[in-house]
Amino acid sequence: MTQIDELQHRITAALDRVAQGVARIEERAASAAPAPASQPEVDPEELARVKEALEEEKLANAQLEERVRKLHETHRQELEAAQAAASAPAAPTVDVAALDLEMQRLRKSNEMLRATNAELRAALQENVGEPHLINKAMLAELEGLRAARAVEAAETQAIIASLAPLLETAAQPEEAN
Repeated sequence: MTQIDELQHRITAALDRVAQGVARIEERAASAAPAPASQPEVDPEELARVKEALEEEKLANAQLEERVRKLHETHRQELEAAQAAASAPAAPTVDVAALDLEMQRLRKSNEMLRATNAELRAALQENVGEPHLINKAMLAELEGLRAARAVEAAETQAIIASLAPLLETAAQPEEAN
């Protein structure tokens, strides 16, 4: 028990010394503290200029925020349009009427060629060489070749018309980069 009493006495003495030290520090701080500084004087014109500049900056900031909002909206609309265009099947702009016309022309010239060749064969079987039948057969063959060429050209145009939208869509991401 004597040790507890002795430790209690030592702790109490230490706390007293700490309290005395704190009191001395407070006294020194009170005597050395300078008088509170007065507010610095502000030039009213300078204050007005600063307030005006602040208002201008707030206005500019609001305008920039509005521009950014509009740009985001425009970008969103363009993105939606691009996605809609990409997801919609590309309607080929094929001139079906022209292609059909060329096919009919080819059929007609082939019928004419077959008829002329049949007449030519009949004439040759009778041993009658008819020069006008040979000329007619050659003209029918030339017309058939021209019609076949026209059909090929129309088919090529149809293929180009079908591929053009796809190529434009494929080229757009490259242009954005």
